[in-house]
Order: sequence, then C-alpha cells, then structure tokens
Amino acid sequence: MSEPRLIRDYLAALSARLPGSITEELAGGLAETYQACLRRGQAPDAAARSAVAEFGDPYLTTAGFIQVNPARRAARRLLVTGPVVGACWAAALITSHAQNWPVPLPARIMLGLALAAVVALIAVAGLGTGYRLATRTGLAGCVGITALDLLMISGVLSLPRP
Repeated sequence: MSEPRLIRDYLAALSARLPGSITEELAGGLAETYQACLRRGQAPDAAARSAVAEFGDPYLTTAGFIQVNPARRAARRLLVTGPVVGACWAAALITSHAQNWPVPLPARIMLGLALAAVVALIAVAGLGTGYRLATRTGLAGCVGITALDLLMISGVLSLPRP
C-alpha cells in the first residue's frame, strides 16, 4: 500500500530543507505513526492527518533540526571566540613589529581578503536558516580558518628576524 499524498507532501517539505539521512529517519517515524493510527481503526486519510498532526508543522520540525546543527553551533562558537583570538594575533603581531616584516603588500591584502571571506562563511553558517547551507559554509569556514592559522604560524616561524 502506498503512502497517502499528505504524507508524501510532508516528507517533500522536510527533504527540501534537511539532509536525506534525517528525512529518512523522520519518514520512518511518520510511517510508524501512520500505521499505528491505522491499527487504531482510523481511515487512511484520517490516519495520515493524525500522523502529520502528531509530527507538527514541517517548517517548525526543520527549524528545530537547524537550531541543533553541529556546524551551526560550531560556527556560532567561532563567532564568539573569533574576536578574542583575533585580538591575540593582533597583539602578537604588533609587539613583534610585523608591520616591518618583509611581506609584500599584495600578500597582506590577500590574507586580509581570505580572512574576510572565512569570517563571512562562518557568519552565514552561524546565522543562516538552512541546514545544508550551514553545514557547507560552516565546514568551509572551519577549514579556511584552520588553513589561515597554519599559514600565519608557519609564516611567522619562517620569516627572518630583522
């Protein structure tokens, strides 16, 4: 027996906003709820309405998953701690007189632009409303900030001291 259209539409709304693995798990729970309603003697359409009502509005359901997305939570933590880490970098570079180091202006500009792009990615992940977008931009931002930190550390260690 195929699932009612109401359940298919509900699952389509979920799958548009959530990864397949989460949607599949919710689909299994929705199917079990639907079957339980049928076993209680409800007609198929009434059972579908009851199952969907029990699961709640699909947009509220997806909003809950978006709130607890690990990439989104990590991005929010980075947005909070980032200024502190940036201030530490600034203090270290200022006390080391980094402005006098032999780093060409284009390289300084590229590092600044890369940092701005990484911060933008992390901000989109932390403040956005999409699960997939938060996951992708959060991952890209975390990889980017790690690469920038490693580049800066290796650069600081390899530059000749004036």
